[in-house]
Amino acid sequence: MKFTDGYWQTLPGVSVLHPRDVADVVVGDAGVRVYAPTAPQRRRGDSLNRPLVSVAFDSPMDDVIRVRIEHHSGGVDRGPHFEVATGAADVKVTGPDAGFLTIRSGALSARIGTAGPWDVTFEAEGRVLTSSTPRSVGIVTDAAGGTYVHEQLTLGVREHVYGLGERFGAFVKNGQSVDIWNEDGGTASEQAYKNVPFYLSDAGYGVFVDHPGRVSFEVGSEVVSRTQFSVPGESLQYYVIHGPTPKDVLRRYTALTGRPALPPAWSYGLWLSTSFTTSYDEETVTSFVDGMAERDLPLSVFHFDCFWMRAYHWTDFTWDPATFPDPQGMLDRLKAKGLKICVWINPYIAQRSALFEEGRAGRFLVERADGSVWQTDLWQAGMGLVDFTNPDAVGWYQGHLRRLVGQGVDAFKTDFGERIPTDVVWHDGSDPERMHNYYTQLYNRTVFELLEEELGTGEAVLFARSATAGGQQFPVHWGGDCESTFVSMAESLRGGLSLASSGFGFWSHDIGGFEGTPDPAVFKRWLAFGLLSSHSRLHGSDSYRVPWAFDEEAVEVTRRFTTLKHRLMPYLAAAGVEAHQEGVPVMRPMVLEFPDDPGAATVDTQYMLGPDLLVAPVFTAGGDVDVYVPAGTWTSLLSGAQVTGPRWVSERHGFDSVPLYVRPGTVLAQGARTDRPDYDWADGVTLRLFDLPDGHRSVTTVPEVGDRAAVTFVVTRTGQQVRVEARGASAPWSVEVEPSGGRAAQVVTVPAGTGEVTLELQDD
Repeated sequence: MKFTDGYWQTLPGVSVLHPRDVADVVVGDAGVRVYAPTAPQRRRGDSLNRPLVSVAFDSPMDDVIRVRIEHHSGGVDRGPHFEVATGAADVKVTGPDAGFLTIRSGALSARIGTAGPWDVTFEAEGRVLTSSTPRSVGIVTDAAGGTYVHEQLTLGVREHVYGLGERFGAFVKNGQSVDIWNEDGGTASEQAYKNVPFYLSDAGYGVFVDHPGRVSFEVGSEVVSRTQFSVPGESLQYYVIHGPTPKDVLRRYTALTGRPALPPAWSYGLWLSTSFTTSYDEETVTSFVDGMAERDLPLSVFHFDCFWMRAYHWTDFTWDPATFPDPQGMLDRLKAKGLKICVWINPYIAQRSALFEEGRAGRFLVERADGSVWQTDLWQAGMGLVDFTNPDAVGWYQGHLRRLVGQGVDAFKTDFGERIPTDVVWHDGSDPERMHNYYTQLYNRTVFELLEEELGTGEAVLFARSATAGGQQFPVHWGGDCESTFVSMAESLRGGLSLASSGFGFWSHDIGGFEGTPDPAVFKRWLAFGLLSSHSRLHGSDSYRVPWAFDEEAVEVTRRFTTLKHRLMPYLAAAGVEAHQEGVPVMRPMVLEFPDDPGAATVDTQYMLGPDLLVAPVFTAGGDVDVYVPAGTWTSLLSGAQVTGPRWVSERHGFDSVPLYVRPGTVLAQGARTDRPDYDWADGVTLRLFDLPDGHRSVTTVPEVGDRAAVTFVVTRTGQQVRVEARGASAPWSVEVEPSGGRAAQVVTVPAGTGEVTLELQDD
């Protein structure tokens, strides 16, 4: 939200108060509170009729400083609040001395001016990260009497801002106005399903605004040298999070707001959907499943979209008896083919649903102030909204999901959750404005926890559309309703990069696009992108997405990249464990892996899949693509061709290919099976060594799966010798030194029970 007319004036009817002199400082055991009047205090009487701004500084954990700005503090706090973790922070307060007071947490400090104009500087390791200057903090009143608080933190030269949720416009947010407000706007607008009030800067820090309602960001757009964020009301709380690297910032941010659960191994495989409004019954579903098997296309999950239930009855959790007269038998037959089952749900209860009256009588549905059920005809006729602030409503909703799990359902697509009204009363008294974005957190948690309870930890997975800060705890999220074009494919990627920059570890999208029917070229190019994402789903709106509906080459491309993904499972699963344990996403913007490379800062047409694989989707039918290659000699995983960076490279690829480069110095673990993702990854694993430098030492872990414990390989190179030590390996494994510098490939197969092997490298 903008408050000014240029730099010097405010908009008509807007008044802004800024803290001026510091009148008092209160130092406590763990923090500091500064009291700053909004005009200079030259004599005693200047304290009369003068607003006072209170700014508190403390720390919930090392390298994180919390700032709370307050004007009037007597309001009623009705919640909800983001769940923010706290730990034992190493906090030290020094001063005031020479006009400054400093609070330090870990390597991060806030240097607060106690004399002269308002001045707060956030520093780490001897370097200024960002600052709050004399006009930064604002207590705002608009023409209608509404109140707001804003902060403006400085931006440096060549500093780039990322994140703010899954946003489909430009990846770099500088120059943008962004409102954190969940909406069902597709992927082609400034609206977003997943709004997160957190931004990541490549200057070594991030900022999390701790407000679950509407937060307005002006990223170098109202004042071009600052990032402004504002919230309605009388207080604003935010956290400055130190890196120094972008990955370090995400580690600390997810330590605050929650890290992703580890999704089950089977979820990494290919998901196939009925699509949305297509006509389908069990015969159709069986034809799809059998058609995949007949064409040797591995399939892991079958998804039933909305019309598994009767029209006008969404959501009643009951199979349409006309279309699926024997749901239990059908599910048994599908699961006998080795498939997992996902079904579509949403948090809306249509008036015709048998559950509507039950929900109304139990007061499980959101109500208006007069006690009536809030209803709308948008989406489903007369629908109400489940009130997840009511524990009884949560239990009621979970009870219906439990029945479906008992039938054999393994996962739920938790659609919607964005169209949340503000003219309602919540069971727990929550503020409707703050609940609008936060609702999705309650919705997805309700479903995820039910799956964990029924299926066990590590077996729960969603396919969720909406989210806010903390939503990363309940994977997986997908990109929403995109069109079936190359342009929309690129905007979907930008959304995924922004979401990854916002702390979300797992992400997917509709292969081929959702709206319309993709041209075969679009579908085939999207296949490579989709199957080189953490999770992969074939889904559309009014047309099927089975590969043979496009052409026979699409079948071949599907097989090629599905089997490739299965072979990459030891590597992908390790990246998933890193997301779960550290908060570093599986899909990574280039800047996340190469923060010191200026060439990587603005790249938004490619990404790193885990730490070591560079993927550049092809957005043209003819196969022309430009790839940014960072420093070093990179090797194509598909062809073995090599290219040395840093530079841009122009390439042309057939539909069965994509720029997929392995980072120099990589030990890439590849599995032995191609038919499914959830196999014993350590049995027959091959360690592929790419351009290891002399002195190299690395540790590669093949994660546990099923009853098999994790296996660790320590790889070292000294001169021309490479030594590989296996820890916990009980099955055969192999080492393959990839050809480079004129050498031929070297392959050594190690029998079960062998703990180490040494290779003598061939001379260059």
